[in-house]
Formats: sequence, structure tokens, C-alpha cells
Amino acid sequence: GAVPALEIILHRIVWSFVFLVPLVILYGRWKEFIDVIKNRRTLFILMLTAIFVSCNWFLYILAVNNDRLLQASLGYYINPLVNVVLGMVFLRERLRPPQILAVLLATAGVLYLTIHYGVFPWIAITLALTFGFYGLIRKVAPVGSLVGLTVETMLLSFPALIYLVYLGTNGMGSIFRVSFEMDLLLMGSSLVTAVPLLFFTLGARRILLSSIGLLQYIAPSGMFLLAVFVFDEPFSMAQVWTFVFIWIALIIYSTDSICYYRRNYQAQS
Repeated sequence: GAVPALEIILHRIVWSFVFLVPLVILYGRWKEFIDVIKNRRTLFILMLTAIFVSCNWFLYILAVNNDRLLQASLGYYINPLVNVVLGMVFLRERLRPPQILAVLLATAGVLYLTIHYGVFPWIAITLALTFGFYGLIRKVAPVGSLVGLTVETMLLSFPALIYLVYLGTNGMGSIFRVSFEMDLLLMGSSLVTAVPLLFFTLGARRILLSSIGLLQYIAPSGMFLLAVFVFDEPFSMAQVWTFVFIWIALIIYSTDSICYYRRNYQAQS
């Protein structure tokens, strides 16, 4: 809470770009990087993905800074099931009966929480949708994961840097003002931003959208444990039942995905 959510996300964007550019050069992708910048269609696609992922980052930081980590956890739990629906709607991926059941159970959990509190869990749903659409568009974008992410952060870095300079010149910025440890945290945010997203976009183009996310359960599980046992966020029975619905849905979805790929692997062998 020492640094506003907006300033944190701006630093994540700028330092991620600084971190990624040397990687583009190191891996010999500079020509691809320039070609993407010259291609208006690809640049427009990456502008869309940049908007989606920056909204996702901002909302997550906002949730953490305002003691809404449980909602953030719920959002990332729901995300794989959102991928299932987006794959069906936009990519014509066919859903198997267990996948349909999993989506219905997740929907029931969200509706139960909404009806019980009379408030829609917009943070959770928006987190799931923004990252879901990010994965959907990146899956069809004609650009590699490293170059794509570098261009995304470049596009976002222009307005981010302008605002950070404004904050600094008006004595409102945090970097080089609060502490050396804070400076390291803000700069190091590039690693926790870029590295996971690189691996995600690398996988998004290689497998079915409805199958992305089995390992994504690790992150929301960590958020859930931190929210309940470290930050002592309130955890009511309504939230318990919502998470139970989601967990059952994810067990069904994961079991079906594992069985499906095992059958396909054996058939190909």
C-alpha cells in the first residue's frame, strides 16, 4: 500500500520493456521485432492484447492493495473455465460433457456469491475475462512470444513513462524517493511480470485454448492461502461454498483433460 496501484503497474510496464529488449537482441529476434512494428495489422492486434493485459495487471494490484486478494484468487481460478467458453465461442472448439458441467458449476458458484451478498464479484470476473481475451488474441496473433510481449510493453511504455516523469517532477513519484529496497522492488517487478507471461504466451500458441491453465491453479492457490492465513481476509460461508463449486469444477475439468490427452497419446502411439 506504500505505492499506489497505478504507479506500480506503470513501473512494471517500463521495467519489463527494459528487461525484454536485451533478450530480443540476445536471441537474435531484433529483425522480427522491427518487422512487427512495421506491420500495422500485427501492431493493432498487439495493442489490443497490451490493453487487456495491462488492465489485468492493474486490477490485480488494486485488489491486493485493497484487501481483495480472495476475489483475485477467485478470478484466476475461474480463468481456465473462461478459456473453455472463449475457445468454444471464438475458435469453434467443441466442449466435451465434463467441460460443460465444469463451466455450469463455476457459473453456479459465482451466481450464489452474487445472490448472497447482492454484489457482483466484478474484480474476479474482470480478471478472468481480461486474461482470457489476452490468451485468445495471443493464440491467433502471428508473432512469437518474446517479440510479442516486448512490443506490448513498448506500446504501453510511452504513456507509462510520460506519467512517471510527471509524478517525479512533481514530487509524487516513489522511485528514488522512498527507499533503496522499494527501488529494487519496483525494478524487479519486471521479472515477475515478464517471465511468467513469456511462458504463458509460448504455450498459448501450441495447445488448445481450452487446455491452457492446468498449471495456472498454482497461482490462485497461493493467493487463496495468503489471503486467508497471512492477510486474514474475512472468509464467510458464502465464499466457502463459492470456492467449493469452483474447486469441484476444476477437478472435473482437470480430470477430463488428463484422460483426453492420455487417450489421444495412446491412439497416436
